[in-house]
Amino acid sequence: MTAAGVQEKALEQRPASAGQLFGGLFLGPDLASQDAYRSMVNTATDVLIREFASSAKPYSGASPESLLASLEQQPACPEEPSETMSELLKRLGAEMLRHSAVVTHPACVAHLHCPPLMASLAAEAWIAASNQSMDSWDQSMAGTMLEEHVMEWLCELFGLEEEGDGVFTSGGTQSNLMGLLLARNHYAAVRWNWNIQQRGLPAASCRLRILCSEEAHFTVKQSAALLGLGEQAVVTVKADGRHRMRTGDLLLKLEEMKASGLLPFALVATAGTTDFGAIDPLEELSAIAKQYSMWFHVDAAYGGALAMSESQRARLRGIEEADSVTVDFHKGFYQPISCGAFLVRDKETFQTIRMSADYLNPESDEEAGVPNLVVKSIQTTRRFDALKLYLSLQHVGGRKFGQMVDHTVQLAKDTAALIRSEERLVLLAEPELGTVVFRYIPASRGLDDEMSLQWADGLNARIRDRLLADGWAVLARTRAEGRQCLKMTLLNPLTESAHTAIIIRKIVEAGLALELDQ
Repeated sequence: MTAAGVQEKALEQRPASAGQLFGGLFLGPDLASQDAYRSMVNTATDVLIREFASSAKPYSGASPESLLASLEQQPACPEEPSETMSELLKRLGAEMLRHSAVVTHPACVAHLHCPPLMASLAAEAWIAASNQSMDSWDQSMAGTMLEEHVMEWLCELFGLEEEGDGVFTSGGTQSNLMGLLLARNHYAAVRWNWNIQQRGLPAASCRLRILCSEEAHFTVKQSAALLGLGEQAVVTVKADGRHRMRTGDLLLKLEEMKASGLLPFALVATAGTTDFGAIDPLEELSAIAKQYSMWFHVDAAYGGALAMSESQRARLRGIEEADSVTVDFHKGFYQPISCGAFLVRDKETFQTIRMSADYLNPESDEEAGVPNLVVKSIQTTRRFDALKLYLSLQHVGGRKFGQMVDHTVQLAKDTAALIRSEERLVLLAEPELGTVVFRYIPASRGLDDEMSLQWADGLNARIRDRLLADGWAVLARTRAEGRQCLKMTLLNPLTESAHTAIIIRKIVEAGLALELDQ
């Protein structure tokens, strides 16, 4: 064998000294590491099924104090391991998985926290083991091309296909930030010929304003703060009886801004508010955004999944006119956290955040046509989340995805009907998507004064706590019309009205029992 051949052969083998010291810790070409990995994964799967998937309750009921006390019995980083991997996985399964929110359980109905598809779990194993980073092509290769392929489909799904583009994100918070970041940079470039990326905020930026509904997600204000505009830059518009933005109030505020010399540069519409699932009138708002030369961003983190349903997608009409769109896949697309996307109608708008580093995405790469996705993102290192969505789409198919969306929307309506039939419960609004907001009304006292109303607020909070501690249900709490309320978030396609009927019965029973305890 030639000297070059010997060197090439050495690249295929692990140095003996390193192998003796670190062998069995990494997955590689040797059979020993492959067998060790297979054993670990098999044991982890067995523990997951026993301690989590097989749980009869949505939560064990363990208190924060007891969980912390259990964990503190073992140092976070022992000097030397004292357990085999099999023993370690079994112990942690009992300490962690056994006391986790079981998102696949029909009574885990608190948050926009979905049960993940098994196909996506298989993809997660590949994502973690291959450890691709989506910032540059030479760290992800085929992964880059697959993300671009999925992004092309997403732009088509939301009607942005001609010049549209996008990038995967960690979720709605990052996507909404990117939407307002591009909106701010675009406005400064067009109105003042000002490059914020290079020169910072111009003096007139104190007059910039963002408009959104009073029901919009808190990340609109958070984004304004992070962008140096301050929360005061966000002007909230009144919502109607269905919790949608009032276009009349929007027009009134825009005229007030014009008279005051303020500069409204972005309009944020919500397609699926967190509490009530409300969808703002997108077509009307897109027309107003054009009339006033504002960037139109649609936060469809929750409601974006309606696009998969033949019977529901028309409710998103107008989203195709958006300059940018937020969509989350760890909600209605049943993906493991975290997984979202940010889409734009014009791919050129990404130029306002473009950065180049010689070690990562040199300009010579662009000249050669090498796709480095970091130019479209505010993240550098980024997971290959496109794989889990792609594998899920391939395995499930668009038709069944749509049927799952339809099921959860109908389930919310059926659950609302059950609540209306209960004497002790009052429904706060007809559900728009999968969220149902309601309130327990005490039987033991009236609600004709503020003190009684506050007592009822506390009672609703205690009902939620009682059901959680007993392991009957994981419910959400929120405030509506100034009062403490309960909320079911119905994202699980395996949950049926028979399940929510049991939860409702337990809520009423807990309320009556707590009243007697007073």
